Amino acid sequence: MLKKMKKLVREKDVCVLATVMDNVPHCSLMSYVPDRNCREIYMMTQKGTKKFRNLAANRTVSLLIDTREEDCGADRARIRALTVNGVFSAIGNKAKNRLVRQKLLKKHPQLKPFAEDPDAEVFAVKVKSLQLLDGVKDSYFEKVK
Repeated sequence: MLKKMKKLVREKDVCVLATVMDNVPHCSLMSYVPDRNCREIYMMTQKGTKKFRNLAANRTVSLLIDTREEDCGADRARIRALTVNGVFSAIGNKAKNRLVRQKLLKKHPQLKPFAEDPDAEVFAVKVKSLQLLDGVKDSYFEKVK
């Protein structure tokens, strides 16, 4: 089942990022790229945003990756939703930061003006677990080591 979960992470490129500060959740629609093994998922944000302040205050995050776009027709019971639980991590290594930024821009060229802003920060979510809801009743959980 882990292979199926990782396949969904690789196939999609937009997720909902949930952060929390002072017990108040905040959701953000985000473009992303995963690493080869889907152990890290990379995104970019501005340092002055609420989401970045939340990430700095509470590193625990959740992502939602789903198939609602392709499965929104008559058979909505087929929608798959993957919850990714993880931990925010800054990318301190300059070479890795540059590589991740290039990878993000290759997949999401529309982010170029955003990425050129000196306030843009590339970051990683280190994946801790995955839970796939496959349709309306089948659920699978995998801890990532």
